[in-house]
Amino acid sequence: MIRAVGLILGALVATSVLADWQARVSDATANVTERVVELRHHFHANPELGNREFKTSKKIADHLRSLGFDSVEEGVAHTGVVGILKGSKPGPTVALRADMDGLPVAEKTGLPFASKVTTEWRGIETGVMHACGHDAHMAILLGVAEVLSGMRDQIPGTVKFIFQPAEEGPPEDEEGGAELMIKEGVLKGEYAPGAIFGLHVFPQTAGVIMYKPEGMMAAADGLYIKVKGVQTHGSMPWGGVDPITAAAQIINSLQTIVSRQVDISNAPAVVTIGSINGGNRGNIIPEEVEMTGTIRTFDMAMREDVHARVKKTAELVAASFGATAEVTVNLGVPVTHNDPVLTAQMAPVLQRTAAGNQAVVIKPIMGAEDFSFFANEIPALFVGLGVAKDGVKPGESASNHSPYFYVNDRALPYGVETLSGLALEWLHAQQEN
Repeated sequence: MIRAVGLILGALVATSVLADWQARVSDATANVTERVVELRHHFHANPELGNREFKTSKKIADHLRSLGFDSVEEGVAHTGVVGILKGSKPGPTVALRADMDGLPVAEKTGLPFASKVTTEWRGIETGVMHACGHDAHMAILLGVAEVLSGMRDQIPGTVKFIFQPAEEGPPEDEEGGAELMIKEGVLKGEYAPGAIFGLHVFPQTAGVIMYKPEGMMAAADGLYIKVKGVQTHGSMPWGGVDPITAAAQIINSLQTIVSRQVDISNAPAVVTIGSINGGNRGNIIPEEVEMTGTIRTFDMAMREDVHARVKKTAELVAASFGATAEVTVNLGVPVTHNDPVLTAQMAPVLQRTAAGNQAVVIKPIMGAEDFSFFANEIPALFVGLGVAKDGVKPGESASNHSPYFYVNDRALPYGVETLSGLALEWLHAQQEN
C-alpha cells in the first residue's frame, strides 16, 4: 500500500513538473515573439548565399552570446554557428538545427523589408532572397534559444543549436552544408546529440504542423546529359547527325521511366529535365546538346534502378539517331527520413503546439532537404510549419523558391513552441528511461 501511494505521488509530481515546463515554454514564447519577428525581418532584408553568410552568422553568434550560452563556435563548415546551452541538471544532448542561406532570386513581394541585395551568381548579376524561408528558420531557432536560456532549471541535459550554411548547396568547387558540418564533427565529441530536430516552412495554413514518419522529403540527384552528333548545315540535315532531335526524343523517353517502368505504388519518383542548350544559329545543326535535370526518389533500390534506366534510355535513344549520349548522375541529398519511433514519441508535442492542435500526417514531399544527412547519422524528426498568408488558400500561395514566397509572421511562435517542446520532451523522456 505504501509503495502504491509512493508511485502515485511520484507520477503526480512528474505530471506537475511536465505541466510546469509546458506552461513556461508557452509564456516565454509569447514574450519573445516580437523579437523573433524583428529578427526574421532583418534576416529577410539581408540575405546571403551559401558559404557566404558572414554577416548572418555574426548576428546569430552575437545573439547567442548575449543570452549567456556556455559556448558559441563560429566558422563551422565555413560560416556555420554552433551554440551549447547546458541545463542545470545532468543529462544527454539534443540538437536543434536551422539553415541560413538565401537563394539567387530577385524578390518581387513588395514587402517593406523586401531584399534589395544583389550579387554575382555564376558570372551573372542577380538578386538574393530568402525565397525558401530560411530567414524564418533562423529567427525561430533564435527564439527557442531565448526561451530555453531562460529556463535552464527545466533542462535535464544540454541543447546544441546548429545554424547550418549552404543548405541550398555550396558554390561550385566547394564543400558545404550539413554534410560538411558532419564531416567536421558537429555530431560527435563531448556534446554528441542523441537526437536532432528541425523544421521547414511551407505555404500551408499558418501555424499548422506537418509531419510524416519515415521518408518525408525526397532524395535529390543531379542529372547531366551530353548528346553528341555531327554538325552540318540546317538546310541539309542528312549531311550530319542532329543532336537536337535526339535530345528531344530522349526527353520524351525519359518520362516513360516513371510512368511505365517503375512501380510507383511502392514509392513516388520524378525525372525532370530543367535545361537544354545547344546551337547558336537557326541554320546550323550543332555538334552537341547539353541537358541538365533532377531525379527525385524515396526508395534506395528504386533510386539505383531509376539512375540505371535513365542512363540506358538516353544512350540507346541517342544511338538510334546515330548520336551518342554521355550521362552523369551526381548524387545529391538522400531521403529525409524521420525515425518512426521518435516520431511516434513526439507526436503529442506536435499536436499540442500546432495552431488549433492541427498536427497532420502528410504525403511525401518531392522537395529535398540536406537535413537528411543529419537524419542518416542519428534519430531525427523534421517537420513542416505552415506560413501561408491569412485569407489565401494554400494551393494559391506562392511556392518555396518563388520570388513571391511569403512567410506569415503569425506562424513564427508556433515554430518556437514546437522546437522548444520537442527538445524538452526528448530530454525529460531520457530521464524517465
